[in-house]
Amino acid sequence: MAHSAIYETVEKILENENKGKLLDVPAGHGALAVKLKNLGFDVFCCDLYPELFSLDEFEIKGGNLDAKLPYEDEFFDKVVCIEGLEHIENPANAIREFARILKKNGDLIVSVPNIMNIEERLKWLFSGYTSHFKPLSAEALNEIRESIKNGYAGMDEVALHVNPIGYSEVRFLLEKSGFEVEKTYLDKPKKNSLLFLPIVWTIRLASRFSSANKRKSRWTDELNSDEVLLGGNTLIFKAKKI
Repeated sequence: MAHSAIYETVEKILENENKGKLLDVPAGHGALAVKLKNLGFDVFCCDLYPELFSLDEFEIKGGNLDAKLPYEDEFFDKVVCIEGLEHIENPANAIREFARILKKNGDLIVSVPNIMNIEERLKWLFSGYTSHFKPLSAEALNEIRESIKNGYAGMDEVALHVNPIGYSEVRFLLEKSGFEVEKTYLDKPKKNSLLFLPIVWTIRLASRFSSANKRKSRWTDELNSDEVLLGGNTLIFKAKKI
């Protein structure tokens, strides 16, 4: 249920990793689970709405990212959470749960909409909201619910982006729960990012007037990296439980 470019990036991240037990949550219809199984992982699936899952060859459990997941401590070698955190009320709980169910040195792959790329920063400046997190007015909610009534009726969480969580928030929550961010990835470059290069260069030049210590403490260089500032619609983190 995510864009294919996100799945392709996740495949590239994991294709040369050691195989083992992997949790795909939220699993949706199962498209990513198939790709991960083909890479050699022992894939388990979990979703708030397991009735959406359409594959018989995988275990699927009902689970809420805002609550305790139905798995034992340190059960998985890897957890993949694509298109999940922005749909829930409490991303901090989800990340704590990922830490609980992952083995030591286990890997977490998690994605969020990239609200910090240059296009979204400018959109926020001029409109007060970003592309992925428009106001959930009564009119907007009615429109969304009308669009999902065939197949997803009553499943607002599938369609609603309720938590605009960016690079800084995700990294803070990961580190707070005992993870170390190894690398960030984009789903695919945005074609119109080149149009904003003069603004990007200005932002980066202005940041050089801050001391190295201040840039380090504010994650300035990371926030102005190609993956974040010039990145695509989705930001993907690879983090290790330490």
